[in-house]
Amino acid sequence: MMNAESPVVSPQSPMLLKITNLQTRIAVRDGTVHALDGVNLEVAERETLGIVGESGSGKTMTGLSILKLLPQPGGYIADGSIVLDGVDLVGVPEREMARQWRGRRVSMISQDPLTSLNPVYSIGDQVGGPFLYHGLVHSRADARQAAIDVLRRVRIPSPESRLDDYPHQFSGGMRQRVVAAMAIACQPRLLIADEPTSALDVTIQVQMIELLKQIQQDTGVGIIMITHDMGVAASMCDRIAVMYAGRVVESGKVRDIYHAPAHPYTQALLASIPRLGQSRDRLSSIGGQPPSLLNPPKGCRFAARCAHRMTKCETDDPPEFKMDAGHSSACWLHEGAPHVP
Repeated sequence: MMNAESPVVSPQSPMLLKITNLQTRIAVRDGTVHALDGVNLEVAERETLGIVGESGSGKTMTGLSILKLLPQPGGYIADGSIVLDGVDLVGVPEREMARQWRGRRVSMISQDPLTSLNPVYSIGDQVGGPFLYHGLVHSRADARQAAIDVLRRVRIPSPESRLDDYPHQFSGGMRQRVVAAMAIACQPRLLIADEPTSALDVTIQVQMIELLKQIQQDTGVGIIMITHDMGVAASMCDRIAVMYAGRVVESGKVRDIYHAPAHPYTQALLASIPRLGQSRDRLSSIGGQPPSLLNPPKGCRFAARCAHRMTKCETDDPPEFKMDAGHSSACWLHEGAPHVP
């Protein structure tokens, strides 16, 4: 599924989401986890931003921070802003967040549909619920019809006859479509897709990607695609943000990231992917382990695993250096290049 050709978003597309210096913390018994530490991201209308990286890099935590659904007790946003449609969500009270934003203007497709769907409620009740909760319809009959319509949009066959079925009566691919239907029910402005293809076989993965593209084409929704699969990111996204240990270490257009990766971590991720027609005795791997976010190291957080590390890497945080238009890398190897403002 590796394909670095993606649709180009017009430079005139209005900015939908702008995250600036986002710092998310989780207080635990042994201290405070620096889950996100100065994250900067942007998403335009009709654009798909891919967030990639190893497990624990902060991908899902970024999505949960946007939704303000942090682990409790202990999760909180320590600093930064999350501006969606001109409103900083960090300052929005929980009641307003639940009623006017979460599910209504920003929603999420989670990784495991079985944990997202309640096994004791019918599909019709769960898909129709958001319409009633947000006041988009005023009767159960209207909610039922709205559920049929949105299930048809995500290509559930014969939705009228499936409304009274329960999650266990659907296949894995169909359950993921139901979760997608719930996420787009209220026509959100921003859709966060958290590993939506990880539990699916390759054929169903392709269908899910095509479905998300069609939803975006029909509604203009901005999408954040969270994935560890670099092939899925290449086939789905316009731009890529590479995360490591709670920080964005490189970002740029898909072509820049795949054909001219600048950060050693991005290079190592791409080198670890097997390629058709390329013979290898062993797959490449990244040695060592990511640092503990309870006590993050000084300097570059990838330094201990980096083959290019210098003394400066272990003491000073690298700023974002501008590689090209829209392409940046936080690595001291690029010292001398202009800083990203």
